[in-house]
Amino acid sequence: MAKVPELIILGCGSRGTGYAGFVKNYPEKAKIVACAEPRDFYSNRVGDDHNIPEELRFRDWREVLARPKFADAVLICTQDAMHEEPAIAAAKLGYNILLEKPMAPTADACRRIVAAVKEADVTFAVCHVLRYTAFTRMLKGLLDKKVIGDIVSIQHLEGLQHWHQAHSFVRGNWRNEAESSFMLLAKCCHDLDWLRYVMGFKCLNAHSFGSLFLFKKENQPEGAADRCVDCPAGVEAFCPYSALKIYLRDRIFKGNTNWPTAVLTTDLTPEGVLKALQEGPYGRCVYACDNDVVDHQTVNLEFENHRTAEMTMTAFNDEGRITRIFGTRGYIKTDSRMIQVKDFLTGEVTEYDSNIANDGNITSGHGGGDYGLMEAFVAALASGDRSKILSGVDETLESHLMVFAAEESRKSGKTVAI
Repeated sequence: MAKVPELIILGCGSRGTGYAGFVKNYPEKAKIVACAEPRDFYSNRVGDDHNIPEELRFRDWREVLARPKFADAVLICTQDAMHEEPAIAAAKLGYNILLEKPMAPTADACRRIVAAVKEADVTFAVCHVLRYTAFTRMLKGLLDKKVIGDIVSIQHLEGLQHWHQAHSFVRGNWRNEAESSFMLLAKCCHDLDWLRYVMGFKCLNAHSFGSLFLFKKENQPEGAADRCVDCPAGVEAFCPYSALKIYLRDRIFKGNTNWPTAVLTTDLTPEGVLKALQEGPYGRCVYACDNDVVDHQTVNLEFENHRTAEMTMTAFNDEGRITRIFGTRGYIKTDSRMIQVKDFLTGEVTEYDSNIANDGNITSGHGGGDYGLMEAFVAALASGDRSKILSGVDETLESHLMVFAAEESRKSGKTVAI
């Protein structure tokens, strides 16, 4: 491709705006020529940033894909249950596709997307951003050099942060499986994908346990109101999940108007946020919502050659991702930045710092993974070299099937083959 790749954003929420931000920062790498978004504020934010003509600011992705192909790729950043239709339609028109994770809420829908992409022979990437971080590149390099010998097993913790659980999975868009997808798919499909990438072997079987432990009506404190603004001060002040604490006291009053508060309203004044908490879903008591997804889950995985991995997702840890990798000649401990390598032979411990900046922009999102993903995708478009995309179509489907098998196991109590 001789020219700069031209992109269309389908869905201008947090993820779509973030990827558009990459293009704004690096206009020499790509150009956004159209967008589709039903909400005027978000559509105009992307449209104005990229000088998109009014006639190319669509309200629905169907309007875009009803036209003959007029760009190189589409970035599908709609809600989880709204991925399959635009992905298949875009593939049939010959668009290259960047698809936000997860691919789709069901295994069959994922298979249909993969079939359409293969038939059209287009470049395709799912936003498994953890593969693209500076940390992962450093870690994978060490593992490929066999610094701990052969990997035998992995222990991986996704400590979700208590307020993130409350925001996204109790009050927010991913709280209810029927409206979005189950927790493991929505939050941890890229953790299981990352484990597949690090392990380097196919996964054979999955076994899982988990439940909704805390965020339900029977656990509501005595005297608590169903909306935080109405809760007695003596109750609200002692609740770590209080919406007044999470959005106002911990953020707005400290000058932080970024995500997650920016999801609540476009009026990010104290008055605007308070109004959103009085009227909108994010002001509800976490014990009085219509959520049904789990707040903790453990997954055991068996890979080829008798290798194993265990992943725990929990709302009740604020430390983020912590991983231990056990090898035949040593082991690794990491917090997704610092990598400690213990050598069994010498007893020496060597530390490596992936030195990820976290200044809140697109280049640092998900530890630099958002930037790395976009960099790889547009480079693949420009060069025609699909190997720049770290998760091929088949491996992406495989890691999604790991997630579906784990959830089937959680519900059935049985070990499920991939």
